[in-house]
Amino acid sequence: MPVGARTYRAPTGIAVLVVCALLAVFVLGDAVMRSSWAQMLLYAPWVLLVLWLIYVISVVSMVHVDEDGARVQNFLRRTAFGWRRVTDVDLRWQLDFALDDDRKLSCWGGPGRIQAPRQARRSGELKVPQSLQVLTEVRTRWEKGVERPAGAAGEGVDAPIRRSWDWPAIVALVVILGWAAISVAVTR
Repeated sequence: MPVGARTYRAPTGIAVLVVCALLAVFVLGDAVMRSSWAQMLLYAPWVLLVLWLIYVISVVSMVHVDEDGARVQNFLRRTAFGWRRVTDVDLRWQLDFALDDDRKLSCWGGPGRIQAPRQARRSGELKVPQSLQVLTEVRTRWEKGVERPAGAAGEGVDAPIRRSWDWPAIVALVVILGWAAISVAVTR
């Protein structure tokens, strides 16, 4: 049984964000060097909007599992639930949770599609893909969580399904769009 909480997300997401952030700093620095700080402030919301999109697409989506349940974030939508709310866990193109409210939750930031097990060339051992190992770990947590005695209502493995939005990211988008509207108004 795995111990402690685990978070799964796309492995390249943070690297892509760092490269794009460095490129954004270069572009805005170039705007300051070639023009002025005021000109850079007019360009900045557009660069930040692209950076925000890259952040939402490549970094935010994730799956967090622990002994009590899971939290899934797909783009700006968050879902949290206890293990007793899960009726099945599967891995097709991505990790899928079937919930007791008859909805299926696909985890865009978790492990990806299963590849067929391969044999290592030298040792002849069967190599199990990492996505299959993650599925096994999540299934084990789910099975152990369902077997645990019931806690207080709304806690732990009995926690209800909660859906919410990523409000900090939405507020950041509103600020960037407001800044972009101001820059358009100034340049007209």
